[in-house]
Amino acid sequence: MKKEGKIGILVADDHFIVRMGLIALVNTEAKMMIVGEATDGNQAVELYAKYKPDLVLMDLRMPMKDGIEATLEIRAQDANARVLMLTTFDGDTDIHKALQAGAQGYVLKSATGQELIPAIEAVAAGHRWIPKDIAKRLASRKVFEELTAREVQVLQLLVKGLANKQIGDMLNITEHTVKDHLKSVYGKLQVVDRTEAVTAAIHRGIIHL
Repeated sequence: MKKEGKIGILVADDHFIVRMGLIALVNTEAKMMIVGEATDGNQAVELYAKYKPDLVLMDLRMPMKDGIEATLEIRAQDANARVLMLTTFDGDTDIHKALQAGAQGYVLKSATGQELIPAIEAVAAGHRWIPKDIAKRLASRKVFEELTAREVQVLQLLVKGLANKQIGDMLNITEHTVKDHLKSVYGKLQVVDRTEAVTAAIHRGIIHL
C-alpha cells in the first residue's frame, strides 16, 4: 500500500539487475516508495491498473509489449498516468514515439542517481522532463523526412542481409519497386548506400536488432 505523502513508483524493466538497482535507489529517498515491479510490458499494464502508482519508470525495450505499447495502454486507461521512460536507446525516433505515446519524460540509463531522482520528482508532479541531450536528439529529427511504413519494412529486411529480389518476394512487390523504395530511403536518411542506411536507421531508432 502507498503511504500518504510518498511518491508511489512502479518499476517496469525486464533486466533483474537494472530493476533491483532502481528499487534500491528509490528506497534511499524518504519521499518515494516502490509499489510494484514489472518484468514485461503486459505486466506493467496489469500492475498499473492494480496499484495506480504516481509514476511508472518504464523501460523502452521489453518482452510481450515494449514500453511504448505499454505506455499507450496505460494512458488509455488513465489519461493522468505519469510515465518516465528510462532506456539505453537515444535515437530520435525512439524518443519521438515515447513522447507521442504519452511519456512525460525520457532519461537514459547512463544517468546518475542525482540526475534520475529530480526527473522522477518532476514527472510525478506533472511536469515534462527532457534533458538537453535528449532534446538535441529530438530536434535533429526536423532535418529528416519521415519514412513510410513500406520503407521501414524494406529497411527491416535489408538489416537481415536480403538482396533486392528477396525483399521483393517477401513483400510481394517487384525488384524495381524495391530499388525505388531504397532510393527514397537513402534520400530521406541522407545516406548513399545500404550499409549507411542500416547504420543510420539503427542509430536513430527506426529499427532495432
